[in-house]
Amino acid sequence: LAKAQLEAEGYDLSEIDERAWNEALAMAKQGLDPTTKYKDYWAKVLYEKYLECQKDAEKVKALGGLYVIGTERHESRRIDNQLRGRAGRQGDPGASRFFLSLEDDLLRLFGSEKLKTFMEKLGLPEGEPLEHPWLSKAIEQAQKKVEAYHFEIRKHLLEYDDVMNKQRETIYSQRKEILKSESIKDWIISMIEEKCEELVEEAFVESKHLEKENLEEALQKFKEIFAFTPEVDANLSKKEDLLRELKNLALKRYEEKEKMIGPDTLRGLEKYFLLTTIDTLWKEHLLILDHLKESTGLRGYGQKNPLQEYKKEAFYLFVDLMRRIKETTLSYLFRIEIKETREASKEIIEELEKEEIDNKKLQYKREDVFGKKENAVTQPVRVQKIGRNDPCPCGSGKKYKKCCGKNLEQGEIKDEVSKM
Repeated sequence: LAKAQLEAEGYDLSEIDERAWNEALAMAKQGLDPTTKYKDYWAKVLYEKYLECQKDAEKVKALGGLYVIGTERHESRRIDNQLRGRAGRQGDPGASRFFLSLEDDLLRLFGSEKLKTFMEKLGLPEGEPLEHPWLSKAIEQAQKKVEAYHFEIRKHLLEYDDVMNKQRETIYSQRKEILKSESIKDWIISMIEEKCEELVEEAFVESKHLEKENLEEALQKFKEIFAFTPEVDANLSKKEDLLRELKNLALKRYEEKEKMIGPDTLRGLEKYFLLTTIDTLWKEHLLILDHLKESTGLRGYGQKNPLQEYKKEAFYLFVDLMRRIKETTLSYLFRIEIKETREASKEIIEELEKEEIDNKKLQYKREDVFGKKENAVTQPVRVQKIGRNDPCPCGSGKKYKKCCGKNLEQGEIKDEVSKM
């Protein structure tokens, strides 16, 4: 018995405390009269309605309880059992019965073909009801097949998600460590050394001796990352010598940046650049993995395992992601420049002062020529308007229209006629 049920019947229970309502309902279930504790009208209504519900419940039990008729079986046996229990009101007397068809999706897709063949051999007419333990067993087996099918789907998706989850754990652990660290100078130095080692390995990948073309290519990549051209002896032929030269040049430039910018400022910039690069490239990487999952699914037509192909490609992409994070961060750091703005500011101030002096000279020249200041405002000439019936200002005593005004009007008429 709920408040919403009584409110739907027209009772106003909006001002009742929820705690008081629950206590009164608990007393009614224990066979106690809640009106002995609560004197309000709602307690009486609650108790009366509860007694009515109890009488109705006894009538339902006398008739055998709730009888539920189902027209379809769920794909999961667990949900079927839950629905039976809920429809039977959790242990109250009642029963349930399901009416199915062999053409339902559950039996048509996952049922046994032998069952359908057996029923056809019996020669039963269309629409004849069937009831046999074999049918119940066949339905149960079909539900087991559906459950196994869905389990394989979830397992397959979990294997795909596990690949991304491992990469996510690696990235997030690094990011968390960066945030907790006060200084990541050791990280940056390690990244510089690793990048130099990669460039040297690429230069010697084809042969044990350093070719001129490979050296030029390595120096060009070095310039793209570290933003300066390294001066390396062209006669170097050993891997160790080239690696030592590149490391020394890169670390020397890094120390120069630290002196120019300041250790504290550079530490903050290092964390900012590294975190920003990780966030940006990680988002791009997730989008690439989504596209990769779709594309590798088609490789099953080529007799290849899509999951294995996805794992392999995702690993290569993750390695490339880590490489791009290092290169981008180093590229930002080695391109930092601080320009002195004092000289520029001094030049701007001098130019503005010169402009102001020129403007003052020009203003003085104008005052000399016109004899007044440029900003003086010229006052308009005001003329008093004379009405036609007013006395004429000439002193004749006549009206203006009969005296001077008459001559003025005749002159205007003549002008108009001459224009025509």
